Amino acid sequence: MFWRVVTLAALATGAAVALLPYRHDPVPLSVGDGKTGPRNMVWIPGGEFAMGSDHRHAQPNEGPAHRVRLSGYWIDRYDVTNADFARFVAATGYITTAERKPRWEDLAAQLPPGTPKPDDSVLVPGALVFAGTDTPVPLEDYSRWWKFVPGANWRHPAGPDSGIAGKGGHPVVQVSHEDAQAYARWANKRLLTEAEWEFAARGGLEQADYAWGAEFAPGGKKMANTWDDAARPFPVTAVPGAHEKVQVGTSPVGQFAPNGYGLYDMAGNVWQWVDDWYRADAFRIEAASARVVKDPKGPSNSFDPDLGQAAYAPARVTRGGSFLCSEAYCMSYRTSARRGTDPMNAMSHLGFRLAMDESEWERERKRRDALLASR
Repeated sequence: MFWRVVTLAALATGAAVALLPYRHDPVPLSVGDGKTGPRNMVWIPGGEFAMGSDHRHAQPNEGPAHRVRLSGYWIDRYDVTNADFARFVAATGYITTAERKPRWEDLAAQLPPGTPKPDDSVLVPGALVFAGTDTPVPLEDYSRWWKFVPGANWRHPAGPDSGIAGKGGHPVVQVSHEDAQAYARWANKRLLTEAEWEFAARGGLEQADYAWGAEFAPGGKKMANTWDDAARPFPVTAVPGAHEKVQVGTSPVGQFAPNGYGLYDMAGNVWQWVDDWYRADAFRIEAASARVVKDPKGPSNSFDPDLGQAAYAPARVTRGGSFLCSEAYCMSYRTSARRGTDPMNAMSHLGFRLAMDESEWERERKRRDALLASR
């Protein structure tokens, strides 16, 4: 019942948005080269757009569509890669959350009140890994295909026996929101707001389902690293008569065509952390005023009624879907799709990209120029 309660104001706003023409607003592509802008970042000049969706594929937490206006910002052209993250760790000695012993207070925040603390021997470093199944299973229980694996982390995404050798160009995974923020501080950047992420992902397309347009596979062409429903039903990875399972996972960044703003992998490959707290009703709250929302920073707390007693557990927004998104199960490669994720969580399909304000780039440029002059 909660999801079916929609205010008259929200309905009116959604109806107005639905009448907007489907259009593309191209912008001159400005890619930083380290001199004219931050290297491998694209300048998004800002503007106004319809955020969220009222389309038939949209989930209740994606609507109603409402008008948002943004200032300009720089955004990474690619997801942060293993090679990028390795340079950060080498420079700082940073230890990710998956490499540390979990803190009970972080875990307890995600559980119903009164949940007893487990034995201390259970609290070991590790992360969630996609394990797949041998046969088709009901899709209501994700624990059938996700497993906590001790020793899984960004260097060993699937567990201690896995590695990233030869995968420097793949997006880094098994990083928490805390890890992404630490990298951002080191890089003098920041996480995107949810509105900035969606505006950039749309690439100038107004209310298109996908970052590239209205069709999932235009002309039969695959546009993103997503689950191949034609090959096998999600989440089956077993091959009849074979001992080895099908290996599914990340692809190198930039393998698929960019969107209208020259950004790669804004759909599929890996989910991307953004800065906003997740509220399932965030868009209904924003739309209720029936005014254009300017540079929204997101809600001040989390709320997900689907979690029952843990409805207010901390959660940050993740966007973009991943290599596990399937037309039959999870169509979260759609541009408006959103979900909340435990900010301390690390998973084998979760990474990030960053933003930079023009003012920060100017400070960065001046610091660089001063350093060169001193030499």
